[in-house]
Amino acid sequence: MRKILFTLAVLASLSIADAFAQEREVAIVAHRGFWNCGEAGAKNSIASIEQAQKNDFWGTEFDVNMTKDGVLLVFHDRKINGRYIENTRAKDLEYYRLSNGESIPTIDEYLEQALKSPETMLVYELKSHTTRKVETKAVKASIKKLKEFGLFDPQRVMFIAFSRHVCNEFARLAPGFTIQYLERDANPDDLIKSGINGIDIRYTVLKHNRKMIERARANGMSINTWTVNKEEDIRKMVELGVDQITTDNPLLVRQVLHQMGVKEKKAR
Repeated sequence: MRKILFTLAVLASLSIADAFAQEREVAIVAHRGFWNCGEAGAKNSIASIEQAQKNDFWGTEFDVNMTKDGVLLVFHDRKINGRYIENTRAKDLEYYRLSNGESIPTIDEYLEQALKSPETMLVYELKSHTTRKVETKAVKASIKKLKEFGLFDPQRVMFIAFSRHVCNEFARLAPGFTIQYLERDANPDDLIKSGINGIDIRYTVLKHNRKMIERARANGMSINTWTVNKEEDIRKMVELGVDQITTDNPLLVRQVLHQMGVKEKKAR
């Protein structure tokens, strides 16, 4: 009788777990676009966002820096060949080529490509700049550009940043949008008071900080994690209950979700 009861208990727990897995949805965010494929070949390139769109991932993440003359460039690093982007005019960076031969995309060029796939979420990372004044200018320039392209829509764009000031400014100037803070010192109870309604934390931190996840959930916040590229880490993040996984290997995340019986979230 004990064996029968034990077996029934195990089966019941498995059925509950299966039901939970089927209800779960996890979104895949291609880190700097789907660059890790032969068709793209360069991070933050037009080809990389195009491949993210073609492969039907929920979102594509990209990095934005502002030049001395206020031009927004889709580029990760603060410096190019030793020159700070923030202190350099856009035309003085036109010579630079990405690894696939493309020039550095302007935000205009990037958003032009974004318009070709209304379903793909734009995960817009505005990089930290030297002063709050410059960061506020970059936030306002970003919002202006999104409005020009008809993309200033919380169903199309979410914002992430390492700078708390940048996050605060997006919360102030773009209410209703998902705004995720990237730093490991994230305190969900504090962030939510400023209107910052999400976290995007490195997976190595989240693995050992269930309390952060619990507090984020208690505050109704979205939970993203970066940059998760190995199967064991992907599985761990899914088990911890994140909403989005940012990765250089989006096809692997898709495969793992399928193996785990967890639904891959689509944009719309």
